[in-house]
Amino acid sequence: MRQSNTSWSQDLVWRLEDAALEVFTWLIRVLPVDLASALGGAFLRAIGPLTGANKTAKRNLLLAFPELSEAEREDILKRQWENFGRYVAEFPQIDQLTAASGRLEIVGGERLREIAAKGEAAVLISGHLSNFEVMAAVIMAQGVNCVITGRAPNNPYVNERIIKSRERYGVKTFAAKGSEGTRELFAALKRGESIALLNDQKFNQGVAAPFFGHLCHTASGPTKMAMKTSGKLVPLSVHRIKGARFRVEIHEPIVLAQTGDRNADVDHGVRRINAFIEARVREHPEEWWWMHKRWANSVYDQLKAEGRGV
Repeated sequence: MRQSNTSWSQDLVWRLEDAALEVFTWLIRVLPVDLASALGGAFLRAIGPLTGANKTAKRNLLLAFPELSEAEREDILKRQWENFGRYVAEFPQIDQLTAASGRLEIVGGERLREIAAKGEAAVLISGHLSNFEVMAAVIMAQGVNCVITGRAPNNPYVNERIIKSRERYGVKTFAAKGSEGTRELFAALKRGESIALLNDQKFNQGVAAPFFGHLCHTASGPTKMAMKTSGKLVPLSVHRIKGARFRVEIHEPIVLAQTGDRNADVDHGVRRINAFIEARVREHPEEWWWMHKRWANSVYDQLKAEGRGV
């Protein structure tokens, strides 16, 4: 049903997009997982460098790895597009990329099982690493009562399709928006549910903290919520071992400072999150999504002023 505040033309565009996604999903799901993943990787490796997002990715790589040669950064960029293409092609088959499928190697799973056994309300954080969707599958497989949060697509029909796709492997999705969304997440934690968030995108109202030595703004919500519950953040990461096979690691919790200076404690927590994400990106730079405009505008302006803009 068309939303009341949407024009007929916009609704038509959204429906056409959803129809195209339905056809794409059907085509992908009839293919073996490894073949679909490989085809998606090859396609985006060829097409990605021709897109406008490639320029943003180049700038980001220059900011993060100025010590590398241009050829080395180009190699990372091509492999990043391949990883992203694999992710796109794997998403329609995400219900086959679970712990039970044998495609996921889990390290530190006992930390999630302990959360599940104790019925703790934990704040789980990670970033846009590899195929980050498989981390949600691991969280659910370890028995954690968890709400997976993320930004909903603008297209409501596509959003509904994504929600149903995630439900195939037991994931409850919630798109937190504004103060009302934050209140609902706090309510979930009070009910004893855990929440999982990706905490590595630019957030203009967030805490200014370093990332690869440059200022960026990071959402402080996960840190604040953890401070009001367990006092710790549980970080996860995922690495593509080969093809459509992954290693998911549940790391040692980040125990947050409780000095009485709330603002300082929040800033410290956000800095530790950025440090965690940076460390994972440095391990496998080709698996992070470099297409995001991550740093403050002033950082990109300085890059341009130095004549190093792409």
